[in-house]
Amino acid sequence: MKKHTYLLFFVLVGLLPACQKDLLDKNPKDAYSNSSLWSSEADAQAALNGVYSGWDDNYQILYMDAISDNAYSQYYWEGYTSLGNGSASPSDPYGTDRWSPAYSAIQKCNWFLQNVDQTPMDEAKKTQMKAEARFLRAYQYYTLTQLYGDVPLTTKTLSLEEANVINKTSITEVQQFVLDELGAIAPELPVSYSGNEVGKITRGAALSLKARLELYTARYADCITTSEQIMALGYSLFSSYADLFRIQNENNREVILDIQYRANDHPNSNLGVMPSSTFGGWGSLCPTQALVDSYEMNNGKTIAELNSGYDEKEPYKNRDPRLSASIVFPGQLYEGKYYNPIESNSGDYYNGGNNSKTGYLYKKFTSDLSDYDDIWNTGLNMIVIRYAEVLLTYAEAKIETGAIDNSVYDAIDAVRQRAGMPKVNRSVYAGQTAMRELVRRERRVEFALEGLRWFDIKRWKIGPQVREGKVYGTRLGKVDPKTGALTLSGDHVEAESRTFDAGRDYLWPIPRKETDVNNNLGQNPGYPN
Repeated sequence: MKKHTYLLFFVLVGLLPACQKDLLDKNPKDAYSNSSLWSSEADAQAALNGVYSGWDDNYQILYMDAISDNAYSQYYWEGYTSLGNGSASPSDPYGTDRWSPAYSAIQKCNWFLQNVDQTPMDEAKKTQMKAEARFLRAYQYYTLTQLYGDVPLTTKTLSLEEANVINKTSITEVQQFVLDELGAIAPELPVSYSGNEVGKITRGAALSLKARLELYTARYADCITTSEQIMALGYSLFSSYADLFRIQNENNREVILDIQYRANDHPNSNLGVMPSSTFGGWGSLCPTQALVDSYEMNNGKTIAELNSGYDEKEPYKNRDPRLSASIVFPGQLYEGKYYNPIESNSGDYYNGGNNSKTGYLYKKFTSDLSDYDDIWNTGLNMIVIRYAEVLLTYAEAKIETGAIDNSVYDAIDAVRQRAGMPKVNRSVYAGQTAMRELVRRERRVEFALEGLRWFDIKRWKIGPQVREGKVYGTRLGKVDPKTGALTLSGDHVEAESRTFDAGRDYLWPIPRKETDVNNNLGQNPGYPN
């Protein structure tokens, strides 16, 4: 895909119609697209490449943490600040619209699936291509239901008139459609690809999205079965957590699904939002103190436990190695200097320029800026699903069914030990309550900045506990420029104050431009019509 998908998509641009008033109406209708295009396998592949284009975006994955207690998005025009602090509205000019891109992608999938059967080509290959398109459509419906709840479900291209009156389908029905689709197409997809096809949808991707949705909808028995099927496909954890996210290690055996990029042609152009101004970035996404505090000590104890070894004066010492791999904190050696956001005379001072307002920077994906000639124009793929998630999904599903056996500990231990952490202390983490706490914390620190935390908050219904109140960052003090030694003497900085309405904020508002066109859509609870 990286070598051909996005180049061939431009062949299709002329086949797609101009944008209609309603963004559900994306049906390519001109004569060439429906008669001349489908004359060979190459034509069908070109059409499928167009379906792949824009199926997801790294920007959306990175910024999802800002809706959770993991991060703060300081620039409201980037679309996620209001969603994070509880002030989102349907007509927010800077709000994030995932609705229209999703339905644009769905319409392309429906167009492909309605037309590809006329292509004279190998039937097995055609079946595989249809399975890829069905996955991409299912992924959009998965995303829509997670964000908006009830949404219109259509499996055919729509005319403008149809799109303007379509009704919503219940979330349970749409989610069942997604699960049924993923289960049906999994056997029709290859386990892996080689050469130019690396990055296309695999059997593991279909099963992994299925397991994720089964976990999210509390179908734990099904989730266990699906996870076991994935675990038999040959995936493995990459040897180094810190290096897993570097460009030279992409497409490794841990990656199950990712968004493929290539510098210059189809670049990943959003990594610059993470470093602060002295590193050439914007400091847009700011990790929170709450996230930093969630990492255990390297002996496996939380910082709140007695005799854990945690020192408030040296809060970053002897911590889970994933902390220093994922977050740049005061006094850490980063890009040749000791990072200092806590003194006003520093170029990285939290209250100046394009710098993090919590004093913390995300380091995942940007651990080595020398990996890129231009941080705003990179070829780094964005991981959507990786094998560590499957292991923790399996463990959580088993915990929720009360079947806490050796396989549960083995799955969690594999993730922890890869990161340099000790195995789970089975005398401390023995029952369902303790194990639930452990696996939830493990998910948080393992997947920071990977777009999963908000969906966990949503399904665990812990929004009022973790998304309400002030957002804190690092303590102020001094950083020795020669050694990085810290002298912390001030209070924690405050980045933002948030509210959370449990009757409203688990769902996003449907964009006003959509409800203005189609009155049948209504609006999600708690938001103005």
